[in-house]
Amino acid sequence: MAELKRLSESRDLTRIERIGAHSHIRGLGLDSSLEARGSSEGMVGQLPARRAAGLILQLIRQGKIAGRAVLLAGQPGTGKTALAMGIAKSLGAETPFASVAASELFSLDLSKTEALTQAFRRSIGVRIKEEAEIIEGEVVEISIDRPVSAAAAAGSSAPSGVAAAGKTGRLTLKTTDMETVYELGGKMIEALGKEKVQSGDVVALDKASGKVTKLGRSIGRSRDYDAVGPHTKFVKCPEGELQKRKEVVHCVTLHEIDVINSRTQGFLALFTGDTGEIRAEVREQIDTKVAEWREEGKAEIVPGVLFIDEVHMLDIECFSFLNRALENDMAPILVIATNRGITSIRGTNYRSPHGIPPDFLDRLLIITTQPYTEDDIRKILDIRCDEEDVEMSADAKVLLTKIGVETSLRYAIHLITSAALACQKRKGKVVEMEDISRVYQLFLDVKRSTQYLMEYQSQYMFNEVPGEAEGDDAMQS
Repeated sequence: MAELKRLSESRDLTRIERIGAHSHIRGLGLDSSLEARGSSEGMVGQLPARRAAGLILQLIRQGKIAGRAVLLAGQPGTGKTALAMGIAKSLGAETPFASVAASELFSLDLSKTEALTQAFRRSIGVRIKEEAEIIEGEVVEISIDRPVSAAAAAGSSAPSGVAAAGKTGRLTLKTTDMETVYELGGKMIEALGKEKVQSGDVVALDKASGKVTKLGRSIGRSRDYDAVGPHTKFVKCPEGELQKRKEVVHCVTLHEIDVINSRTQGFLALFTGDTGEIRAEVREQIDTKVAEWREEGKAEIVPGVLFIDEVHMLDIECFSFLNRALENDMAPILVIATNRGITSIRGTNYRSPHGIPPDFLDRLLIITTQPYTEDDIRKILDIRCDEEDVEMSADAKVLLTKIGVETSLRYAIHLITSAALACQKRKGKVVEMEDISRVYQLFLDVKRSTQYLMEYQSQYMFNEVPGEAEGDDAMQS
């Protein structure tokens, strides 16, 4: 029983984290002079590309590159998506960032231009400013009066909201210049209780919504307790009037405003994903309103970043749309990526570098990525082992690095978790070479899989690789 109790406690304390392909990326790994470090913030190698991305990042922050486009071009597995994620992490949460694969645009139940429009508007932020009446002060005393009927309700099986509704009380707040007593209703008492407000706390109360925000403990009451928690924040007692007007800023995207104003369920459509086609009239009305707010100083546009991966999958119609969309004064920064060389432009019979029309290609700032060196691959595998919480021996890492060089970095990364599971099966704690060898035999890389297909092609259905005789006839014809 004791073992079961300890097991349940450990499960309760376990924090579940989602580990993704680029969850180890924390930024671009640049120093203050925008020089790329060898290995920093999850980024390894690609120094010229990261320096170029750092300059793009600086231009984005200064607002000097809105409506421009950047192309990340390189072989598969050279860190193009990692560069885009590094830019996003470096920009922070205040700058809107939308990411989509070009192939996803064709799988959505939307027209191509509508899907691209929604992607664009998801990456354009609107910072809306409004003034709110705030009561801000240090709590001197909270006294709650509970009527007999409410006390009886609280002692019974009545819901807590019913018991709270019968309460009344008084809240005494002060600043360095004044002190006032406020009458409290049931909802405000419940809000104060949720925030665990007590005497000596500095709080802010929104008069319109009744929202209670605990700003911290008053410095003047810091000596009331011998010990405080590590997260206790001490702030000064507010000065001046208790009631004051403060500017409150709300950050939303144009797409969120579109959805809220075009669906009967309003903002709930954002959670269900049921956005559907949004009428052009709705967007025109929203753009007109946002323009009015900008003129009145109530709002400002925050051009974000839109990242489109596999851009060679777009057709000529989509590229025409992007050409036009980038000329809009509210256009975001467009970052696109491709691993294709000279290939056909979809929807045409013409060939072009990266499958991108020449007129659109001329708009782009192009950043190229290079294949990783063996040392880079070893460092990346070290980072991924730490990210996936896998302990691996030095010999096993040497073998895994060799596999990464001979096959691909992605394949080597896939083997990390598989090898850890193989290690668990033999009740080991550290992944050894035998675990790497076992999963290497179980899971084929592209080269070995292709070799297997060529060897047994005649046994597969719908085989399109001609036999020797057929191949000779085809060559002669």
